Amino acid sequence: MKKIKNKESKRDRLEPLTIALPKGKLLEPSIRLFSKIGIKADGNLKKTRRLIFDAPKSNVKFLIVRATDVPTYVEYGAADIGIVGKDVLMEQGKDVYEPVDLKYGYCQIIIAKPEKEELFKGREGLSRLRIATKYPNITERYFSQKGAQAEIIKLYGSIELAPLTGLSDRIVDLISTGQTLKENGLVVVERVAESTARLIVNRASMKIKYKRIKEMVEDIKKAIAR
Repeated sequence: MKKIKNKESKRDRLEPLTIALPKGKLLEPSIRLFSKIGIKADGNLKKTRRLIFDAPKSNVKFLIVRATDVPTYVEYGAADIGIVGKDVLMEQGKDVYEPVDLKYGYCQIIIAKPEKEELFKGREGLSRLRIATKYPNITERYFSQKGAQAEIIKLYGSIELAPLTGLSDRIVDLISTGQTLKENGLVVVERVAESTARLIVNRASMKIKYKRIKEMVEDIKKAIAR
């Protein structure tokens, strides 16, 4: 009688990974990036309400979550790896490893004001400004570095409306083309920072699954360079 040899599949040789992808503008280029390195989910991540997808051949599970939640999933180990904008990382300050700038999803964090308003000048003017933003931590750090104490109002959406209604003097917001600012009569006063998509890794996963994650990081760097 012939002995049946148990052949270990390629999938079984790969350590399992969970990857958190952000909903919104970064989702599609992130899917394309993983496809380039041979990791493809078993469904259409863009056209469904499903939140968990498997890439069985690669022993990878994808989680589709809000962009602002990606660093939390990664920091606490619910995901080994994630993709998120640098703006979110700057605002949240999560304890994650950030090995790769993915180069896509370019935006700028800016300060804007109503176009017809006279520009405040000098430290005294800045210290009296009221700022509306969904980035209170970035905003506070920026004005503190200038030696100014701005009053910061946290908003979650429609930031452009704040100075048009008298709620604030300025806004700090994320823009890609600036078209929304223009349509609402706002102009950029200063550029605070630039943002692109970043690959982030859970610190414990980086140690425990070092070989698998290191190989994936190298594959991603090569894919970006092509």
